[in-house]
Amino acid sequence: MQPISNIKAFIFSRNFLFHLIGALVFYSICMLLFVVFVRGYTKHGESITVPDVRGKTYDEASRILQKSKLEFRISDSSYVENKPPLAIIDQTPVANSKVKEYRTIYLTVNARSAPEVKMPDLKDASLKQATMILESYGMKIGQLVYKPDLAKNVVLDQQFEGHSIIPGTVIKKGSVIDLVLGDGLGETTVDVPNLIGLSLREARFVLEGSSLNLGAVVADNTVNGDTLDAIVYRQIPEADNPERKMNAGEGVDVFITSSEHFNNSSGQQP
Repeated sequence: MQPISNIKAFIFSRNFLFHLIGALVFYSICMLLFVVFVRGYTKHGESITVPDVRGKTYDEASRILQKSKLEFRISDSSYVENKPPLAIIDQTPVANSKVKEYRTIYLTVNARSAPEVKMPDLKDASLKQATMILESYGMKIGQLVYKPDLAKNVVLDQQFEGHSIIPGTVIKKGSVIDLVLGDGLGETTVDVPNLIGLSLREARFVLEGSSLNLGAVVADNTVNGDTLDAIVYRQIPEADNPERKMNAGEGVDVFITSSEHFNNSSGQQP
């Protein structure tokens, strides 16, 4: 029992308790100093608001970021036509984010010159299709020039700076392309048929046979019910001029009256 008594006496002795308390105090001081050091080293709780440098020139953005104690690096480039070369297009992290000092901000800058693309083949495409294709290539539609052709709003030719451009030609992105389109009428000319005395039904049939269309139909106050049985007493343009020609697809305006009124007036205009 003597050894156990000696151990108890040692543990509860003033000398042991003094050393134990001293060790605990030393440990506490070390931990406190460590926490203070870590907080100071990492600037715990402190952060910087990332400035918005989009739209700035590269020199302006570098000055702003350096003043904010932030690092920066160009990570990518793109091309925006209405922005100057090397202007900042995008940034990561985004503006107003909270970061630590000397955090690296990754910048996307505007390229010095437009990238080059190959001119697509727009011939025989509709105007809508050609527009979508040019937009997908980063190009723009310029003037629309119409020429006689039965294919309405179909691309007949593609031009750049006043000259036809062959598909596959290397051209800068953002270029303006003019399109030559069909007007839907064509160059075919036909004689104007005489419709006077025909019913509206017969006149429509004759016009279709002549590759022409029925234009405006003007009825007088004698026409009641079905206008297809009414009689044509006047037309524009007239058919009595042998030199008068019309383009295929154009319309002829007609004036109609009832058959009784037409017969009573001997085919003359009421």
